[in-house]
Amino acid sequence: MITKLTQIWRPEGYHGNEKKNNFFEGWFFKLVDKSRQHVYAVIPGIFRGSKPEESHAFIQVLDGKTHTSSYHKFSTNQFQAASDKLHIQIDSNHFSKNEISLNIESQERIMKGKVILKDLQPWPVKLFAPGVMGWYAFVPFMECFHGILSLDHPLSGRLQMDTGTITFEGGRGYIEKDWGKSFPEAYIWMQCNHFRESGISLSASIAKIPWLTGAFRGFIIGLWWDGRLYPFTTYNGARLNQVSVQEKQIDFEAESGKYLLRVKANRITQGQLRGPYQNQMLSHVSESLDSRLTLEFYEKRGSTMKEVLRISGEPAAVEANGKLKEITDEY
Repeated sequence: MITKLTQIWRPEGYHGNEKKNNFFEGWFFKLVDKSRQHVYAVIPGIFRGSKPEESHAFIQVLDGKTHTSSYHKFSTNQFQAASDKLHIQIDSNHFSKNEISLNIESQERIMKGKVILKDLQPWPVKLFAPGVMGWYAFVPFMECFHGILSLDHPLSGRLQMDTGTITFEGGRGYIEKDWGKSFPEAYIWMQCNHFRESGISLSASIAKIPWLTGAFRGFIIGLWWDGRLYPFTTYNGARLNQVSVQEKQIDFEAESGKYLLRVKANRITQGQLRGPYQNQMLSHVSESLDSRLTLEFYEKRGSTMKEVLRISGEPAAVEANGKLKEITDEY
């Protein structure tokens, strides 16, 4: 039986069964076809506002090629989700660890069909670190919780779109999620699992985190390479040596033990998504799905740092929203 306590070790499940207002939960599915010409973010979720009439379920879709987004609203009665596994149903749309089945038809967008997911690679869930949040997962007053359900996995299947049918055989996917009261006041997020070499994925989040009477700059960065996860996080003693945000470029450097990671993201065209702010779903989220990311990875050998990986990838997903000076070097 899943209880409020044991659900901490189930980041993939739905956490809102006891929530009546001021709560959101959303799952982010990134779909990229083999040619990398078709990139989509499909985001099912639920929003519970301060008033019952504001509450609704939703499916957001962002097209990385046209940079257009669509927001499809449903009643909360059309939303069902399991608390112990990845399983969401919104009307006739289904999402699980094995497949996505879509039946969206509106003036904005047509998106019908099935995408098969295999061999998911989740951020490890451990006894004292239940997923990507680490021990912060045990803190009940966190503004926003985060989960990475798959850093990289193969896709197959096909979707009928407005402009024709897209085949995902040989494509790659990524899954993460957020839940809580609100997105952070300021945050940077980026993700890429399309590098020159297969089996490499990077996910990075840097945000202003409210804490008791103040706030701190928290970060969760994970490099998946050759079947191993290299974490750089606030809770594992890593540090951010540098963070810089410019109009078209984001740079950061993180260090943990004998490892050092440098990342540069070049933002291209951005689309607009809705996100939870001030108990509303507002169009405040600017996201690019066609950016380019370059990473350098070093390992300390003896008294020197030796470069062990330098690689670029695209398409990469990149966001930078809010009062960014509060999480860059000026923080």
